[in-house]
Amino acid sequence: MGIYLNPGYTGFEEIRRDIYVDKTGLISFMNSLIGKPKPLVSFSRPRRFGKSYDANMICAYYDKSCDSRFLFEDLKVAKNIDSFERHLNRYNVITFDVTGFIADSKDNDTDIVLNIKNSLLEELRDAFPGCINEEEKNLGKALYAVVSKGNEKFVFVIDEWDALFREYKDDTQLQEDYILFLRSLFKNKDTTSRTIAAAYMTGILPIKKYGTESALTDFKEYSMTSPKRLAEYVGFTEDEVKRLCDEYQMDFDEMKSWYDGYSFSRIKHVYSPNSVMNAIQEEEIQNYWTQTETFESLKKYIEMNMDGLKDAILLMLGGQRVQIDVSTFQNDITSFRNKDDVLTLLIHLGYLAYDQSKKEVYIPNQEVTEAFRSSIKDGKWKIVERAISNAERLLDATLRGENETVAQALETVHEECSSVLTYNDENSLACAIYIAYYTAKNYYKRC
Repeated sequence: MGIYLNPGYTGFEEIRRDIYVDKTGLISFMNSLIGKPKPLVSFSRPRRFGKSYDANMICAYYDKSCDSRFLFEDLKVAKNIDSFERHLNRYNVITFDVTGFIADSKDNDTDIVLNIKNSLLEELRDAFPGCINEEEKNLGKALYAVVSKGNEKFVFVIDEWDALFREYKDDTQLQEDYILFLRSLFKNKDTTSRTIAAAYMTGILPIKKYGTESALTDFKEYSMTSPKRLAEYVGFTEDEVKRLCDEYQMDFDEMKSWYDGYSFSRIKHVYSPNSVMNAIQEEEIQNYWTQTETFESLKKYIEMNMDGLKDAILLMLGGQRVQIDVSTFQNDITSFRNKDDVLTLLIHLGYLAYDQSKKEVYIPNQEVTEAFRSSIKDGKWKIVERAISNAERLLDATLRGENETVAQALETVHEECSSVLTYNDENSLACAIYIAYYTAKNYYKRC
């Protein structure tokens, strides 16, 4: 058992001791790819959407250095007995979290990509003495040397694969070196198919694009804009949340209002898993999004000077949906060409939800709406924040029947929050009314 090679089942065992939702169908999906031409998967999701949980689960299942049967035999993956038995604890697993190497590099001033390669090579040499030449620096060739001596193939599990693109967003040379390293592992047909049984990468961003082409074309990609068959593994499904609410005596309707809102063609209701888990553990439904992203991070993106971006954000704050083209996004946090690129990034960060069939983007739920509000309290959004801050008084005036006060307040919000060109637009008026009565949704629910 090592740090990166065959780490055992401890991580998943700890997860099983906590509140647990069975997502082992993801393992069945991975099993179905083994032995086929491209058993390589990249599955990106926002922070706190269970990425590391899944990485620990996959490692525990495939790792040949341990017997993890007791952790899986009562779960969904075990129902397909043939597949379950054929792959359980049958492979050497190599796993690493890129953020760990970034932290180590900052502490020791080392080359990140070189540190990854050397760390993996060191553990391979220790675990398989006599298989790898001391002069060998190529990780792909080292893997081939191990397997050619009769050892089992490898399963790779890479967590936070995109961290370099987020932490070193302007260091193009480092990014290129990293992509070349990954290509050397997963694109060399002479060694990859002979040494790697499967690979699972997860992060926030999809694989970086250069133009219209993915940097790692052999990977099957699943993301917040196109999760396809993996939609039910993005977060918690509605049935899963209902079962949790029944088990832990939580108000399902309130849970839905706060944490639902992500929707895909295959699964219409997907919940933020970290928020649901926190609400159950703390026995209180509230905003847990503040623990995953800073308001300054969101503010930086929504204040970008892109044509129409502010209007789009304003419409969504007003409960509207906005048309979007996600195809031009380059899967990084610097190459923004238009407002759609910024909005697409916010989808991958979890701040926005995407309706793939209608090609529309929207704010998913109450929790994320509050994150937006916290990010517009100053700067370019003072007018909107003033309207939201006055919403409680406007609601009180409405309930008291103070017609003139209500009319004047709505007129002010409409004028301040609408541009001259869209003043008479129906959506503009609806948006202004929604913002003006922002706090009303805390008291009333839509039918």
